[in-house]
Amino acid sequence: MTRSNAIRDERALARPAEAELPDLQAVDQLVDEMSQALLAQQRPDGHWLYELEADATIPAEYIFLQHFLGSIESAAYRDVEPKIANHLRAIQGHDGGWPLFHAGDMDLSASVKAYFALKLAGDDPDAPHMAKARAAILAQGGAAQSNVFTRIALALFGEVPWRAVPEMPVEIMLLPRWFPFHLSKVSYWSRTVIAPLLILMDLKPKAVNPLKVSIGELFVQPPERAQYPMNATGSPLGAIFAGIDRVLRLSDPLRPRAQRRKAINAAIDFVKERLNGEDGLGGIFPAMANAAMAFHALGYDWDEPNYRMTREAIDRLLIARNGERVTCQPCLSPIWDTCLAAHAMLEAGEPGDSDSFDRAFNWLLEREIKEVRGDWAWRRPNAPTGGWPFQYQNAHYPDVDDTAVVVMAMDRAKSEASEGAVSRAADWIIAMQSKNGGWGSFDADNAFDYLNHIPFADHGALLDPPTADVSARCLSMLAQLGYGRDNTVVRRGLDYLLREQEADGSWYGRWGVNYVYGTWSVLSALNACGEDLSSTPVRRAVAWLESRQREDGGWGEDCATYWAARRYEAKASTAAQTAWALLGLMAAGEVDSDAVRRGIAFLQNCPRDEKRWLDTHWTGTGFPRVFYLHYHGYSAYFPLMALARYRNLMRANERRVAFGM
Repeated sequence: MTRSNAIRDERALARPAEAELPDLQAVDQLVDEMSQALLAQQRPDGHWLYELEADATIPAEYIFLQHFLGSIESAAYRDVEPKIANHLRAIQGHDGGWPLFHAGDMDLSASVKAYFALKLAGDDPDAPHMAKARAAILAQGGAAQSNVFTRIALALFGEVPWRAVPEMPVEIMLLPRWFPFHLSKVSYWSRTVIAPLLILMDLKPKAVNPLKVSIGELFVQPPERAQYPMNATGSPLGAIFAGIDRVLRLSDPLRPRAQRRKAINAAIDFVKERLNGEDGLGGIFPAMANAAMAFHALGYDWDEPNYRMTREAIDRLLIARNGERVTCQPCLSPIWDTCLAAHAMLEAGEPGDSDSFDRAFNWLLEREIKEVRGDWAWRRPNAPTGGWPFQYQNAHYPDVDDTAVVVMAMDRAKSEASEGAVSRAADWIIAMQSKNGGWGSFDADNAFDYLNHIPFADHGALLDPPTADVSARCLSMLAQLGYGRDNTVVRRGLDYLLREQEADGSWYGRWGVNYVYGTWSVLSALNACGEDLSSTPVRRAVAWLESRQREDGGWGEDCATYWAARRYEAKASTAAQTAWALLGLMAAGEVDSDAVRRGIAFLQNCPRDEKRWLDTHWTGTGFPRVFYLHYHGYSAYFPLMALARYRNLMRANERRVAFGM
C-alpha cells in the first residue's frame, strides 16, 4: 500500500459513519409536541415574550440607581434587593469575578459593578465570595482600570474624581449636524444614553447613598492619584482625541452658564420626546436609568409624571427567576419573540388554536409605526414611515431587522389585513439602504468610524453601520415579496453581502453569536434571491458550516469568538445554533446531507423541558466583546423551525426552501 493510500484510509477511518436517515414520524411527533408547547406560551392578546437575560451589570445598575436616588426604604425595594443580590451571587464566576456571558472569562468592569452592588445590598466585604471577588479585581489592576461607563457610575457615587471620565460637554446638544460629533452620527442606543448622561456629566450630582457605602478597597492606589485610561484603541487618532479631551477639561470654567442651561434644556427636551410611556426612553435600561438620574439631578418632584413614568418603566424590566432570585432585563423583546415564534408556527403547520396567527398578526399590526418620523429621518428625510420596533413601543426607533422578519411572516401567512403594513414596511426598508448596499439596524449610513476612537467610546459600539446579518434579512424580505435580482436595491445588497464574506467562507454575525448566525442569515438571503446554489460563495459557506459541526452532531460557537484570537472557540453545542446551521444548510440545498441528518438527530436527543430545548450557553449579541444576551426564546422557536423545515422538505417534491427565513 502506498503512503498516500494509507493516509486516505486513515482519514476515512477518522470520519464518523454516515448518519442514518432520521425517522420522519419521530420528527413529526417532536414538531407537534414542541409546536404545542410554543403555542401554550402565546399570550391571550396574541404575542409571545421570553426573558432577555444580560450579565451582572444590569441588575447591579438597578441597585445603583435606587441607592443613587435614595429610594431604598420602600417596601417593594426592600423585598426585591435581597433577591437581586441572590442572583448576583449565583452568577459569580469560579475565578471570583463576573463574566459577560455564561461560562465566560471574568470581566473587570462587570465585576466592579457586581461587587459594589452587593456591598450596597449589605454583603460583608470580608465574606468569602466578596474577598475572592476583590482579589480578582485587584489582580486586574483594580477599579481604576474599568471601562468608561463603570467609571461614570463610580464618579456619581464619589468613588473616583470626575477627571476619571472623559469630558462630554452638554453643549454637544447644540452642535450643528455638520459638526464631526453630533447625535445623528451615533447609533440610536448611544444617543438615548448620551442625552441624559450629558446632563449628569455637567451637573455632577452626588448619589444620595443613604448607607454611605464605599469601595475604596478595590483600588490599587488612592483614586485621587490613579491614572485612568483615555485611549482605549491605542491608536494615533485615539491619542489626538485624548488630547482634545484634556483641552476641553481645561476650558470647562470658561464655558458660559447660559449656554449650558440652554443645552441642558435641549437634552431634557430630547429625552421627554422619546420617553415611550411605560416602555421607557429608547426601551433600554441604560437610557432609562440615566433619564431617571437626570430628572433627579434637575430637582424634579418624585411624582412629576415624566420622572414617575421613567421609574415605572425601569421596574417593568424586573423578572423573577424563582421565589428567591430576581434580575433586571436590559429591555423587553416582544416584537422579536412574536415574529420569530410566528415563523416557527408557520413552518410547523396549522396550530391547534386556529386563530393563533390572527391574534399574533393583529397584535403586531396594532404596533406598526405609521406616524412618527423617528431619528432615522435625519439621514433619510424623504423616506416613508412604516415598520416595527424591538420592544412593545419605541416609535422613534423602528428597526429594519424586526420589520423584515415581521413582514416575511405576514406575507407567508397571506394575511390580507397586513397588506398595507407590508407595503409600507417594504418602502421604508428600501429607503433605509446605506450607500454601500447594506443595511444597519436603525439608521442609514451610520458609519462614522473615527468616533469609535474618542475616549467616551472605549466600548467600541458607538455606531450602527451596515452588517451582513441585518442586510441579509432585508434582502430575504424583498426577495420573498417578489423583488428580483434585476432590482437595483437587491443587486446592490447582494454585492454587499458577497463582499462581506470572510476568507474562510463564513459571514460575521453582529446580533447573534456569531459566524453561524451570520452564515445562516446570508445563505437564507442568497437562496431567496435565486443565487446559484452551486456557486463558489455558497459552496464555501456550506464547507465552513460542515467543518464547524461538532462530534455530537450539533453546532456551538462561543461569545468569545468576537475576539480575533479566539475566532473558533466553542464550549458546547446549543440547540439554537444547531438550528441556525441546519436552516443555513437547507437554504443552500443540503437537505439530504450527512451534516443535516446528524444535526437533526442532535435536536431530537437534546435535553428539553415542556417549554423549550435547554440551552445554557448564550447565543445573543448586544455589542461584540462588551455586552451579550441570552434570549430564552431562541431555544423554543428556532429548533422547532429547523425540525419542521426538514420534515417539510423531505416530504415535498421540491427540496428548495421557498421562504426568506
